Amino acid sequence: MDSLFLLVPIVIFFIVCAVKLFFWAVNSGQYDDLETEGRRILFDDDEPAERPREEQKSSATRAEQGEPGDKP
Repeated sequence: MDSLFLLVPIVIFFIVCAVKLFFWAVNSGQYDDLETEGRRILFDDDEPAERPREEQKSSATRAEQGEPGDKP
């Protein structure tokens, strides 16, 4: 019985923290768009991501010198 006097306030504190965290997430927009992230993983991007400029320059240099490598 004595442990209830300790555990009940601790549980109430955790519940209050969880409710505050939930309302913070809702107010900050965490639940605004639930569909996009679920579908994003299913579809491939049509265009590959661009390479960094340094890598593009090194590819162009290799192509000019006739070395094998990525084409620009």
